[in-house]
Amino acid sequence: MGTTKQTARKSQRGEVPTAGMGRLMTKRHMIGRKSLPTKQPRYSAAQLKNRYQTPLSDETQAKKRKRPRKKGVVALQEIRRYQKSTELLIRKAPFQRLVREITIDVTGKSDLRFQTGAIGALQESAEAYLVGLFEDTNLCSIHARRVTIMPRDMQLARRIRGDYYTI
Repeated sequence: MGTTKQTARKSQRGEVPTAGMGRLMTKRHMIGRKSLPTKQPRYSAAQLKNRYQTPLSDETQAKKRKRPRKKGVVALQEIRRYQKSTELLIRKAPFQRLVREITIDVTGKSDLRFQTGAIGALQESAEAYLVGLFEDTNLCSIHARRVTIMPRDMQLARRIRGDYYTI
């Protein structure tokens, strides 16, 4: 016996056969008629995906891992993010502890109290000073034809500003 070739049925542009009608009905013919009950899927798409997923080999997992970004891309993203924002960059509790520690060293009294607004103002001004200092430090490093800041750039920036005091 020879094998017979089976051909696939062609679909008729969105036309679906209806039960017992004997002819294809298009969507426009279905308007006004009761629609046939649709069968609810037994599993969601996510469940089916997880159900038939096979464990990946080490080689495949290595290919699926995120590739590392080019150098400096993350740094530039962080720069843009922090330049847009206005929130404080130093955490409040560590800064408050630092202020209390310095106050105790200077005054010798440990029972001083601070208003929340006073600590907030100190933190705001300290961060503004540090950001400005880092900007000047960066300019010094660029002047030296470098992109990396060094301690000597910061010392030069402070000396030019006139606030270089040896401690």
